[in-house]
Amino acid sequence: QLQLVESGGGLVQAGDSLRLACAASGGAFGMYPIGWFRQAPGKEREFVAAINFDGVNTDFADSVKGRFTISRDNAKNTVYLQMNGLEPDDTAVYYCAAKSGSYYNNLRSGRQYPYWGQGTQVTVSS
Repeated sequence: QLQLVESGGGLVQAGDSLRLACAASGGAFGMYPIGWFRQAPGKEREFVAAINFDGVNTDFADSVKGRFTISRDNAKNTVYLQMNGLEPDDTAVYYCAAKSGSYYNNLRSGRQYPYWGQGTQVTVSS
């Protein structure tokens, strides 16, 4: 069964950058689209970004478009989320998840992702 582990979170100041990593084991990582989601205290989980299995297609929430990029290295079983220009509203626990089915089917719905990591905290101070 596919297992995912996030890393790279931390406490930064507004305007700083962080790169999150999502490392996979135990499954055919290269076959899965991977998404990043986040959940802030008192708020619902929200979609952040996603990348198709081959890294060609990507998608971003409007709130992070132009600031975040997503990439993957299938040889290393890892997906990266590069976050630039961080803002206090980016503060949340960030989760990576592996999607079942087609990349194009309900990409932004967490219900389409059966495999989840434990999350990594990102805190942005103003």
